Amino acid sequence: MIRIKKILYPTDFSDLAKHALVYVRSFAEAYSAEVHVIHIVDESYQYWMAMGPNSLPIGPAPEELANTSKTELEKLVNGELASMKFPVQTAVVVGRPYLEIVKYAKDKAIDLIIIGTHGRSGIAQALLGSVAEKVVRKAPCPVLTVRSPEHDFVLP
Repeated sequence: MIRIKKILYPTDFSDLAKHALVYVRSFAEAYSAEVHVIHIVDESYQYWMAMGPNSLPIGPAPEELANTSKTELEKLVNGELASMKFPVQTAVVVGRPYLEIVKYAKDKAIDLIIIGTHGRSGIAQALLGSVAEKVVRKAPCPVLTVRSPEHDFVLP
């Protein structure tokens, strides 16, 4: 028998991530599972103007992005997950997304990760990489990847 007590839902607040939330809610309800929602502020997000000792980052500081992300997580939990009858944990972490997701899953003994993916292949995949793909390869538990809405599962 499969027992799912803890589900990890990494989100970047995109429409694709929101689509994966449908699966998170469904699995959480079916298994009465606790949901962990995590957002990772990518530590490599900043581009630098000029090179050398006088270089300046473009964009807000990671701490500012983390604070904004905490607010967005609160909105998500109080909106999309408010009616659910399971515990919801949230976390905002600064780091490399796939590494932080895998680390969190190990640290919290997560049973299932549900993550959105663009489903890229070929050269786009080789150049851009995929957080979801890396999570699938490194995760300590099963990972359900959810593609865009036009790929919904429909019973025959």
